[in-house]
Amino acid sequence: MNQILVTEKVYVTPELKRKKKVYKGLFMISSFCLICLTSICIYAAYDRNKESEISNEIVENMFSDRTVISQEENALVVKITQDFTENAIEHPEEEETEEEETTDVQQSSVYTASDGTQYNYIGRIVIPKINVDYAIFDHWTYDLLKKSICKFHGEEPNEDGNLCLIGHNWRNKRFFSKVPTLENGDIVQITDLSGRTVEYEVYDKHQVDPNDVSDTTQEVEGREVTLITCTDDSKHRVVVRCREKK
Repeated sequence: MNQILVTEKVYVTPELKRKKKVYKGLFMISSFCLICLTSICIYAAYDRNKESEISNEIVENMFSDRTVISQEENALVVKITQDFTENAIEHPEEEETEEEETTDVQQSSVYTASDGTQYNYIGRIVIPKINVDYAIFDHWTYDLLKKSICKFHGEEPNEDGNLCLIGHNWRNKRFFSKVPTLENGDIVQITDLSGRTVEYEVYDKHQVDPNDVSDTTQEVEGREVTLITCTDDSKHRVVVRCREKK
C-alpha cells in the first residue's frame, strides 16, 4: 500500500502541475476572448439595426399621409397634365414657373432625426420577394450606407435613365443582403417624392470587379434601375439590372 501511494505522489511531478496551470490559464483566456468576441458581434448587430431605424422613420414620415398611385391612376395623372399643358399654351410664363417649382420639389427632401442629424432622401425602394423596404438617400457615404440604401449614380427616381442604387450586404436579411438571390422577372418598386410608384422587372444579374462601373451607363432606353451590392466574400460586386415593367 505504501508503495502505491509513493508511486502516485511521484507521478504528479512539478512539470505536470505547471502544465496544468498553463492549460487552465489558457482555457480562462480563451473563454474571456470568446465572451468578448460574442459581445462585440451582438453589439455590432444591435448597432446596425439601430442605425437602419433611421430609414424606417423616413419611410413613415415620407408616406404617412400619401396614397400610392397605381399604374391606372398614373395614366390619369398624365392625361390631366397633358390637358393642362394644352390649356396653358397661352400663358407660357406661368407654365414655366410651375415646371420649375415641380422640379425643385422632386430633387430631394430632408428628414431631421431626433439627434438633429439631417438626411436628404429622394424616394423609396420596395422589393416584395426579399422584404426590402427602405428610403433612398440622395448620395452615398460609408456612414449613410449603414443606415439605408443610397443613390450611387444616374437619374432621379422614375425619370428616364439608369438610377443606380447601392446597399450593404450584411449576409443576413437587411439592406441588399438578399439582392443576389433575385431572378429575372422579379419586381422592384421605386416610389418618388410625388408618391408615384413605378414597377421595374429584373432582366439581368451578374458579378463584376469592384472597379468595374460599366453598368452605371446612362445609355439606356426609357427607365432602368441598377442594384449593386457585395458578394458574401466582398471580393466582387453583384449587379442586378431592372427595366420598367410594361
